[in-house]
Amino acid sequence: MSKSTFKFALLSVFAALTTVVSAVTAEDVTTPMVWNKTGGGTFNYRYHEPRTKESGKTYPLVIFCHGAGERGTNNSQQLYYCANEIVNWFDVNGQEMYFVAGQVPKDKRWVEVDWTEKWRDQPVEPSETMTGLIELVEHLFATEQIDRSRVYITGISMGGFGTWDIVPRMPGFFAAMMPICGGVDETTTALYKGGVAIRFFHGGADSVVTPEFSRRMDKALTAAGVDHDYTEYPGVNHDSWTQTYANDEILG
Repeated sequence: MSKSTFKFALLSVFAALTTVVSAVTAEDVTTPMVWNKTGGGTFNYRYHEPRTKESGKTYPLVIFCHGAGERGTNNSQQLYYCANEIVNWFDVNGQEMYFVAGQVPKDKRWVEVDWTEKWRDQPVEPSETMTGLIELVEHLFATEQIDRSRVYITGISMGGFGTWDIVPRMPGFFAAMMPICGGVDETTTALYKGGVAIRFFHGGADSVVTPEFSRRMDKALTAAGVDHDYTEYPGVNHDSWTQTYANDEILG
């Protein structure tokens, strides 16, 4: 698949979200699972796999990273935003996929940094929760019929931080990434070279996670010659995911 073909591959998955009549929910079609991490501890996640896996056929994998408000231990709350739209689109359009939505414990984060700061350094090591997600994805790659050219990750707010964090920790794994109102260390632009399609969004008036994160990364990626697309919504506060998933002009 050429770079131009998959540049916005993740977005094309969601292109018809606003025109699809709700048929299923993520709660309906995902199973609560627990991954036992290598170094001890567990990682809760919701999981969906193709209903029928044909021999020799591979399927896309979509990973969703939730925001801070959906943290907990019930292995359900992480589906509150965006997950329904993802699984419903695949169901209505008769397309099979793998889907993973992990849940961060209440006192943890996808990336252990202070969201309220206007600057952040990329942690050297992944967080406890991110370690669980990385191990799980590696396991799925080794055991399931995943199309490695169609692995997509998206996340909102705290999950936007997580989306930026996991991609360079798993070089070559992802075809496309779509962080929304997240944050990243813009000095790490070299880590995003290599073909992953990058599109990110932020509200210009975000009072929770400053849009300066995304603005600086936009400038840094441009300076580094890394192909990407950044959209900022003037006057929009923290909830920039609703507009992103609902706008046909952007998703189309």
